[in-house]
Formats: sequence, structure tokens, C-alpha cells
Amino acid sequence: MGEELKLLGAWANPFSRRVEIALKIKGVEYEYLDGDIIHNKSALLLEYNPVHKKMPVLVHNGKPIAESLMILEYIDETWKDNPILPRDPYKRAMARFWAKFLDEKCVPALWKYCWSLGEEQENAYEEACGVLKILEGDLEDKKFFGGNNLGFVDITANSVGLWIVVIQEAGGFNILTPDKFPRLCKWAEEFRSCPVVKENLPPRDRLYALFKARFEKISGSKDAELASRH
Repeated sequence: MGEELKLLGAWANPFSRRVEIALKIKGVEYEYLDGDIIHNKSALLLEYNPVHKKMPVLVHNGKPIAESLMILEYIDETWKDNPILPRDPYKRAMARFWAKFLDEKCVPALWKYCWSLGEEQENAYEEACGVLKILEGDLEDKKFFGGNNLGFVDITANSVGLWIVVIQEAGGFNILTPDKFPRLCKWAEEFRSCPVVKENLPPRDRLYALFKARFEKISGSKDAELASRH
């Protein structure tokens, strides 16, 4: 078809990795352009996503699509083989519901817990456990959120499948553990073991080093703040 497909992403960005997984499931060839996860907004990013100025952005034949969930739906509608969303209207609506829950409720609560310190983290614990409990309940005894096959909700939940696991290791705390959330932990192992996922996740050791350095920076800033008060 002579299509031009580019993905502006960042190696440690879970939202960017969602898009890569979906494109690999579809077997679509694309050019990947890696950008800094936080700083140095490129002129290309500002051109293609002037509203949010965030990655990922998928550029298809010169036309940009921003926001990872919208990109996933666009990919599924454009390349019909190997669907990631259910074809049944009700199941499709439910997949969108859970994806929205993950982005609007689950990820913010977990991020708040993981990147807080002391009393603030303790206060965020209950909410973080609450969203994980809801996800645990939706999984029931299924291999993946949609059943036996990897799909839209699983891809959206990649932050839970890898990022939260590595963050809690780097931060020295435990929230997502087999004793508390056995189904979610089993799902996370299944998710990471899928070849298409395994090949498109960031190196675990590199991700760990990134988060470890961030924790040390946060802790150092907090110590400096406390010292200045005395």
C-alpha cells in the first residue's frame, strides 16, 4: 500500500509501549522515533501533538493520532487482522470501560502510592489496594482480561504487568504481591511471558536502574527539605 507509519515514543514510557505491542500483534511495519521521556520536547512532537505535547504519537501517512487508547482503537480499525478489541458490541464496550478505569483510576492511584513518601504514601495505600482489588475481581479465573487471548485491556494494563512490579522492587515496598493479589500476579506473569509482549517491553534492569535513581533523588530532596527546617 506504500503506507508511511511512524511512532514517536519513549523507551520507558508504558503508554508508548502499548502502541508497540499492538503494532506487533497486527504485524504492521513502522518507523520508531525515540524521544526523551520527560525533557527535550522535539520539534516533531510539538508539530504532531501541539495540544498535550506528550508521547506516544502515531503518524499514519502524515496524519497524527495522539493518546494511547485512541491510537490502539485506530490501529484495530485500520488493520483488521488479529483484532485486539472484541467484535461483540457488549464485550467491546466492556473492554473500553476497563481500559478507561485503568487510565483514569488505577494508574493514577498506583503512581501516587509509588512516588509518595512517608505518611503521604501510607494514606495512598488504601486507594491503591482498592483499585487492584477491583481488577483482581474482574479477572476471575481468566488467563487474560478478555479470556484466553491477549487483548485491549491487557495491553492497557501493561503498567500493572511490569512497571509497578519494577517500581516496587526499586522502592523497597510491596503492594502487588501473590498473597494479596494472586490472580493479578499470575496474569502479570502470563502477560510478560507472551512473546509479542516479551519482545516489546523495556529491559527490566535498565528500567530498574531508572526508577532506583529516581527514588534516590526523591529521598535526597526530602532529606534536604527536612534538614533545612532545623
